[in-house]
Amino acid sequence: MDVHELAAYLGIPISTVYDWRVHGKGPSAYRFGKHLKFAISDVRAWIAQQREPTSEPRRHDRR
Repeated sequence: MDVHELAAYLGIPISTVYDWRVHGKGPSAYRFGKHLKFAISDVRAWIAQQREPTSEPRRHDRR
């Protein structure tokens, strides 16, 4: 997918995709000439890494 497709897929502005690139964030991209392309498998893996850990409910030992 290209930059526009990635932005649409994630529901973010195109400028955010470019900003992530400048700051080393976001999914890995491939450069073909002046075009950036993102592998769907890389995008999905990156999304999975963004998941925030869930906090488990604390157990209160009642002794």
